[in-house]
Amino acid sequence: MATAPSTKRSAKSTKAAAAETRPRYCAQPVQTPRTFDSSVPAGRASAILSASKKWVNGTTITYYCFRKGDAVPSAWFGVASDIAAVDSAFATWARLGLGITFKKVDHAADAMVRIGFDQNDGSWSYVGRDVLNTRDPAERTLNYGWPLTTPYGGDTALHEIGHTLGLEHEHQNPNAGITWNRQAVLDYFRGPPNSWPDDQIDWNILRKIPVAEVKGTTWDPDSVMEYQFEAGLIQAPAKYSTGLTPKGGLSPADKSWVVESYPGAKAPAVPQLKVGLSQLLKLKAGETRVFEFAPTRTRTYNVGTFGTSDTVLVLFEVTPTGNVQIAGNDDSGTDLNAHVSMRLQKGRKYQVGVRLYYADAALETSLMVW
Repeated sequence: MATAPSTKRSAKSTKAAAAETRPRYCAQPVQTPRTFDSSVPAGRASAILSASKKWVNGTTITYYCFRKGDAVPSAWFGVASDIAAVDSAFATWARLGLGITFKKVDHAADAMVRIGFDQNDGSWSYVGRDVLNTRDPAERTLNYGWPLTTPYGGDTALHEIGHTLGLEHEHQNPNAGITWNRQAVLDYFRGPPNSWPDDQIDWNILRKIPVAEVKGTTWDPDSVMEYQFEAGLIQAPAKYSTGLTPKGGLSPADKSWVVESYPGAKAPAVPQLKVGLSQLLKLKAGETRVFEFAPTRTRTYNVGTFGTSDTVLVLFEVTPTGNVQIAGNDDSGTDLNAHVSMRLQKGRKYQVGVRLYYADAALETSLMVW
C-alpha cells in the first residue's frame, strides 16, 4: 500500500514530461469569415473567396522585425539569430522567382508585415492581404513563439511567411479526407505546451477550409503548411493513424502554388497605359496582371476597371528599392468598379496591378487611365 502514492506520482510525472516534449504549433487568430449579400450568387462569392487574400503582382511586401529600442513590449524583440532565420526564410520564398518581392525596412511604420518574437504568444500570422487590416506600426501581423534556429524552427519561419503569402493550414484542406479523433484532438491541444481554448482548436485543426479557399485540389501532407501529428489524433486516412510528419522545407506543391499565384518569369509582358485608351485585362478568374504608366504631366489621374467583374486594383510608385503601394481599391461583392484617383508626378514611374476575382463575361474587363 505504501508504494501506491509513489506510483501515482510517477505516472503523473511521466505524463507531464511527455507533454513538455510535444511540439508547439502555429495558432492562427480566430477570424470572422467573410459573408456576402444575398444578391451575390454562390459561384461569384466562391470566386472572390478563392483569390481575396492573394497579393496583386507587382507588390513589394515590406517587413520589419521588432528589436531592442522599439516602443513595444520587450517580449517582442528578436535576437540576431532568429531575425537572420526570418531573412533566410523570406529569401527561400523569393528564390522561386515570383511576381512579388520582399524588402526588409528599418522602421515599423514603413512595413506591411511587422514581426514579433514573443515566446509566450505562440507562432501565428494573418493570412495574405489581411495583414493590411492591421496598420498600426505598434502592432504585429506575425509572431514567432519559439527559437527559429532548429530544423523545426526553420520550418516555422517558412510556415508563417506562407500564411502571409495567402496559404492556409494544409490539414484543413477539405480534400484531405481527414477524420479526426475529436476528443483526442481536444485533449491534446488543451494540454501543455499549447494550452489552447476550444475555439482555437476548432479554428486551427478541426475546421474545414471552404473549397474555394484551398490552394489546390489535393492534400499535400508534406507541405510546409502541414502540422506534424502524433499517433491517435487522425483516424483516417488509416496510414496516418500512427502519426504524420511532413518531410520539412517547401514541398513541390508549395512551390507550384506560389509560382502559379504570383507568376514571375512566366508573367506576360508589362504593357504601357496611355491616357484615355483602355486595355483589356485578358485575365481568367484568380489571375493577376501588371501595367506601367508614366505621366506626361503632373495632375490628378483616375485609374479604374470597366466591366461586370470583381477585382482588386493597386497603384504602385516604382522606386529603385521596390514598388511602393500608394493607393488601392477592392470592388469585390459590389456592383461598382475598382477605382483610384490620385495626383501623379511627371517624371516618375508607376505600375498598376490588378487581380481578377470574377467576371460575368470572361476576358471582357478592361483597365483605363483618364
